[in-house]
Amino acid sequence: MASNLVKAGHEVTVWNRTSGKTVEGARAAASPAEAAVGAEVIWICVSDTKAVESVLFGPQGVHESLVAGQLIVDSSTISPSATRQFAERVRARGAQYVDAPVTGSKVGAENGTLIFIVGGEESAIEKLKPLFAATGKKFFRMGDTGKGQVAKLAMNLQIALIYEGFAEALTLTAKLGVDASTMLPLIEASMIRSGVVDYKAPFVLKRDFSPNFPLRLMRKDIRLTLEAAKEARVKLPGLETVEEIYDLAIEEGHADLDYAATLTLLEKWAGVEVKGASA
Repeated sequence: MASNLVKAGHEVTVWNRTSGKTVEGARAAASPAEAAVGAEVIWICVSDTKAVESVLFGPQGVHESLVAGQLIVDSSTISPSATRQFAERVRARGAQYVDAPVTGSKVGAENGTLIFIVGGEESAIEKLKPLFAATGKKFFRMGDTGKGQVAKLAMNLQIALIYEGFAEALTLTAKLGVDASTMLPLIEASMIRSGVVDYKAPFVLKRDFSPNFPLRLMRKDIRLTLEAAKEARVKLPGLETVEEIYDLAIEEGHADLDYAATLTLLEKWAGVEVKGASA
């Protein structure tokens, strides 16, 4: 994302929690506070709610140099209720806050084809349009601050459930003698077809579980979704069951593989391996 901002001609200063990571054409800062000095927009994208809080309000955090008129945009996927709390603290300093989590995975970030799921004031979003255009293909305003996070969690809920159904179906059919390469044309020709299956099927057929979206981060989002549902007194029985699959997959050592690796747990239980074609 930072590279695409540089390519679009923006002046960019970066800070990364992993020391040593740099972006060609961007100035490197020693802390979030330093990175925020003089910036019109302060853009955050980290792994979880605690990380966002640390970047904003921890030692040498953005809050140390935040001034009125600046705009913070957070593209992490985090708790909606925490997002609203962070926004209140930022607005108390005279700055604006937008939540803009993304979908599109690693490929979308590299190619500038992300989709931004946005919550915040229209005036703030208007300022961000050129930056969204440089790093993504579309943005959707879902409502006020926090609503972008709500919609993102709902998106990942569906991804987790759709992929689980796909993985279970392939495991069952493999056990009963129908290989994945025979099933996929049927899936693609029917109402079952989905973007999740279109994207993940080639990786599954190649047994490639290198992380486009790590399993541990999907479990984090599943837990965020269940926490938000609990706050709202909403029951999500399907997602509760899928969470158990992710917990067990992490126990099996798959945390840093792609979430598609949950398939391997189903295969283990069934005593079968999903293959692209019959031997």
